[in-house]
Amino acid sequence: MSGQSPSQTVGPFFHIQLTTLPQENLIQPGTQGTQIIIHGQVLDGDRQPIDDAMVEIWQADANGFYNHPHDPNQTLADPHFRGFGRAETINSETNHYTFHTIKPGVVSDEDVPFINVRVFARGMLVHANTRLYFADENNSESNVFNSIPPERQHTVVATLVKNTAVPTYRFDIHIQGDDETVFFSP
Repeated sequence: MSGQSPSQTVGPFFHIQLTTLPQENLIQPGTQGTQIIIHGQVLDGDRQPIDDAMVEIWQADANGFYNHPHDPNQTLADPHFRGFGRAETINSETNHYTFHTIKPGVVSDEDVPFINVRVFARGMLVHANTRLYFADENNSESNVFNSIPPERQHTVVATLVKNTAVPTYRFDIHIQGDDETVFFSP
């Protein structure tokens, strides 16, 4: 054997299997709650859009219940709400991801609505986990939000876009750099 094998980065491979079916729409007829749109970009350290990232979200329904076996109130969860979505930035002129969902209710161990977010991107050996909080909520009532240094809290807050037919929130995810999104341990 001579020499070492060349270094490799992870991906881009998400569109091969993980995003084969559209999963951007978490709602269906009969879903309870206020329908919203969440969109944004995944940005690198130079504030450039990453064109092959994948974003996953999972959230409670409008009443604060997860349709998941680990939620003791799963039987109370809205059966018309998926609670999980996956979107990619591939093949988008602007490299945006978009989700059609509802504004979540308050989960019993929290005091404000939030959405769990997971990011996968080329070169990342481990996915990144964060939360999305809403600018039009009193996030200071959340213990998790308050655990973030005040000067970094804005990195996990989605801003309300004005003049849209459906309430729309912008949530850009900065993988690194001065405005790096606060990420949590899995």
